[in-house]
Amino acid sequence: MLRKEDVIEALKKCYDPEIPVNVYDLGLIYKLDIVGDNVSIVMTLTSPFCPIIDPLLDQIKEEIKKIGAEKVDIDLTFDPPWNKDMMSEEAREELGL
Repeated sequence: MLRKEDVIEALKKCYDPEIPVNVYDLGLIYKLDIVGDNVSIVMTLTSPFCPIIDPLLDQIKEEIKKIGAEKVDIDLTFDPPWNKDMMSEEAREELGL
């Protein structure tokens, strides 16, 4: 059985290539559901014009499957749009904000 804490740690291994902060601390993850070995994520990107959407989503799925997920579904949304206020305190400190 997957634990939410383990999925979050896996997400923290995935970085936005334009901002040196992981997707979780950036505040890109809006919703995280775990049912058995299946993970569903609702997330956003810093920009709807992100040129590396597919590689980033593939990396997220790969990292979560490494910890035992059988299926990982990711739904992208841009509502609400991402902004700097969504970042964790750690991310803000890391970026000097």
